[in-house]
Amino acid sequence: MTRALYEIETIEGDDGTMHPVEQLWTPSADDAVDSGFVAHRGLYVSGIDDATDDHLYPVGFIVLGHQPWADVIEAAGAYMARVHGWRNLHLYPGDDPAVLIPRIPRAVHTHGVFLRHPHPDHGCGCEWDDTWRMVWAPATEPGTMAITAMRHPAAPATAASLPDPDEGAPATRAP
Repeated sequence: MTRALYEIETIEGDDGTMHPVEQLWTPSADDAVDSGFVAHRGLYVSGIDDATDDHLYPVGFIVLGHQPWADVIEAAGAYMARVHGWRNLHLYPGDDPAVLIPRIPRAVHTHGVFLRHPHPDHGCGCEWDDTWRMVWAPATEPGTMAITAMRHPAAPATAASLPDPDEGAPATRAP
């Protein structure tokens, strides 16, 4: 028996029955846009933060499905322009444009599970209502979705906590 990489939290109802607090969520076109993804030339991209900090700007990007590296960079640039009003992907808004960031991180193909809070049949009224989170998972886990992920070029290399294909994570480099 293998240990799951994610678990759905439960809460006890008034009648003593356990109900899921979250549900597996597979974003569709309208759902994805309503949940913070930006549609760009048929791709759905969102900026992500790492688990340890609350950054003003994204430290990484995810695109639904497996996409070529160049398309992910273009979509990430479109996300920064649309959400943060900034066209230069290599800097954060307010950074000194004279500072060159020479590295463009490669995108990786991986999989994840989206958990939406709360379960629609068992709302809890907490601050997390109608939010979602993503957990990296192997393709064999139930409910996984193909994702292409890329660290923001201006973010520290360790900031986005993206799966690393060089360290045995369930990911491969995007072409």
